[in-house]
Amino acid sequence: MKSIWSESCSFPKRDSLKNDIVVDTAVIGAGMAGLLTAYLLQKEGRNVAVLEADQVAGGVTRNTTAKITSQHDLIYDSMIRDFGEESARQYAVANQKAIGEFEKIITENGIDCEFETKPAFLYSLDREEELMSEAQAAEKLGIDAEFTTETDLPFPVPAAVKFNGQAQFHPLKFLKSISADLTVYENTRALIVRDDSIITNRGRVTADQIVVATHFPIVNVPGWYFARMHQERSYVIALKNAGRLEGMYIDADPDGYSFRTYGEYVLLGGAGHRTGKHPGTGCYEKLRSAARQFFPQSEEVCHWSAQDCMTWDNLPYIGRYASSTPNLYVATGFQKWGMTTSMASAMILTDMICGRRNGEAEVFSPQRFHAAASAKNMLADFGTSAVELTAGLFSPPKRKCTHLGCRLHWNPEEETWDCPCHGSRFTAQGELIGDPALRGIKHD
Repeated sequence: MKSIWSESCSFPKRDSLKNDIVVDTAVIGAGMAGLLTAYLLQKEGRNVAVLEADQVAGGVTRNTTAKITSQHDLIYDSMIRDFGEESARQYAVANQKAIGEFEKIITENGIDCEFETKPAFLYSLDREEELMSEAQAAEKLGIDAEFTTETDLPFPVPAAVKFNGQAQFHPLKFLKSISADLTVYENTRALIVRDDSIITNRGRVTADQIVVATHFPIVNVPGWYFARMHQERSYVIALKNAGRLEGMYIDADPDGYSFRTYGEYVLLGGAGHRTGKHPGTGCYEKLRSAARQFFPQSEEVCHWSAQDCMTWDNLPYIGRYASSTPNLYVATGFQKWGMTTSMASAMILTDMICGRRNGEAEVFSPQRFHAAASAKNMLADFGTSAVELTAGLFSPPKRKCTHLGCRLHWNPEEETWDCPCHGSRFTAQGELIGDPALRGIKHD
């Protein structure tokens, strides 16, 4: 099961770490966020090494829908209420700057990654008032946005917010270009991070600064990120003979669908659920049923799934890992907006490491806590963890996660063992697929 990006782009193999090394900055994770951070830091003249447990762009990045937008669902109106207008403006500016930085890098380096400027739409079939408020909030924060009822979706839409000047691209072609001159060690898993050292399965890396860009942070304490996030899965199918859409679309309803085009294909996404809590019905079949309804002449060419880190207050954590670790940094909790937020995090962390003030960093601080914005998700996460951690008190679970011992659940859609607490995933044979776990599971 490969994404359309993996089908059309591959990376040269990189060597593993062969001995202990000393660098200015070590970045753990060779996905979009890690490689962009390394790229910007290297441009600043720093000696950077990237450590990757598997292969370059072998995780979440290869399964994105690759939309570069500041349109992040219904966020700006609620941010103004919960965080204040200044914080909401910081968030908007950071993401708008990220779009511009992508275009700048692509243009300056002549990168052929099918970068296209397109409008992004948030649409709804029944939430007209909320979308009107969202459009007004986005405009208030300086985003070129407007309320509209005109789209080129294959069904009527009574309400939408249109964000102009957004973009889409081929993420792997972009990363293949910017990573060409970076020092990346593949199959080099970070096991322990302590002070200025990273102990890997291949040797020790000593660095003045360390950036954890592993999608879900692998260091439990300090930071406690495992207690402040959960992960969610979503699904995508690529269709040919489905026509062409001139915009990118996402439904304000969590049970709705997303759309974008890539060349002759339409990418149809949705059917999401909390990792480890598979709904029991076919997620891909839901998308295929929608494809038959919306694009009856279409034909599926490939399908894939993605995983996203969801924070309590719906904002990413970007900055110092904890107040007690001045030289350890983190970028995580991107929700479903990993492309734009990867660039925003790379820009913020580069400024911090280079001793420059970044005007948008405060809103992303990992040390923040907003009770009103966090309460609902916080209670849900604590409740799920309590249930799954105590499952073995009465009947031993068939499989337990090697991260913190939560009960694993079978995902029939992808034939994997998934953790509902923090989102680690394992193959049917018990091999590790995704963090925060660092090792596979043992069979009974």
